[in-house]
Amino acid sequence: MSAMETQSLQESSTHHLGYVTGVRTIFGLEMKQRLRGRAWYIMMAVWFLVIGLVFLLATLTTATMDGAGPFLFDLVVGFVLLFGLLVAPGLSANAINGDRTGGTLAILQITLLTPGQILWGKWLASWTASLGFLALSSPFIFWALALGGVNPLEAFVSLLVLAIELGLVCALGVGISALAGRPLFSIVTTYMMVALLCIGTLIAFGLSMSLVIEEDVRVTQSFYDYPQEALESGQMLTEEDLECVTNEVLTPVLHTERTAWLLAANPFVLVADAVPYDRDTGNANSGVVTANYRAPGVMESISEQVRLAQAGPDYEVTCEEAQFFGSGSRDIDSEPLPIWPLGLALQGALAGLVLWAGRRKLVTPVRRLARGTRIA
Repeated sequence: MSAMETQSLQESSTHHLGYVTGVRTIFGLEMKQRLRGRAWYIMMAVWFLVIGLVFLLATLTTATMDGAGPFLFDLVVGFVLLFGLLVAPGLSANAINGDRTGGTLAILQITLLTPGQILWGKWLASWTASLGFLALSSPFIFWALALGGVNPLEAFVSLLVLAIELGLVCALGVGISALAGRPLFSIVTTYMMVALLCIGTLIAFGLSMSLVIEEDVRVTQSFYDYPQEALESGQMLTEEDLECVTNEVLTPVLHTERTAWLLAANPFVLVADAVPYDRDTGNANSGVVTANYRAPGVMESISEQVRLAQAGPDYEVTCEEAQFFGSGSRDIDSEPLPIWPLGLALQGALAGLVLWAGRRKLVTPVRRLARGTRIA
């Protein structure tokens, strides 16, 4: 290696170390401010009490139910995600403009710190603060795991995906706080972005149904029914008297496989679809429910319904499919690809775009400041 190449490598390493040091400096300052205040501890205490109360009530409700572990596990994961989406914007959406309002942002900007270092440090601090809430929830997740019926891999992946989701929401909040002039506006905007991902995707998917409907499609429908002779006999009928009746009808069908991607960016769909469920849900295709049957929980049901939407219309409904409901009740020719990687990419692209725009907003010198902006 030549002397010039060695010098270039050393300069690159020094620059990289300096960049990391700057990020670590901002991160340390942010964490010290959070640890010195009471608000973070109060929020964590309220979080723990709410999650604990929900888990306690659910445990008492399912005390006599077989297979309570999977139900409680899905319930806790769903509530942790819901509350996390409510807490993360509050921890991140005033990270930049809060300092601007307090007159301390300009002090950071006139140092050797770059806009990227400020953003990364603020984001890491917000993400770390939100991970504290997730850590408080982990005992309830592992408690549900200890009840049985849940694969340990499900708990690990759930915690990992929940942590990533909180990080993405915090990135949105930090980026918006750099773009907005007032903390209140950035907090409200971040909550609106979260609502757009959670509710807006469902609305968009529902409205798209009118665009993918196909009229007068021949579909084979089967269902269990009592024969006419048995009904006229006047005898007491049992399930053994049921017969499978098959009809061909012309009916409109929905090609949901064309618009299922609209659900990918939904945080609940992302988390639910990423978890590798490994539970015995019986063999619904054969109409047999095993002794170890476990009804799918909330998050698993979300994953099943999304997979059904990806599969598209069912042109041949069997009697078993009519009797049972869910992805296990339908014999899908080819298993759809997981949708969570697409959702992760969409959310990551959105967060990256907002952070990029926020970084441009922090570049100095600033040519024009909004009216009422405090500098120092």
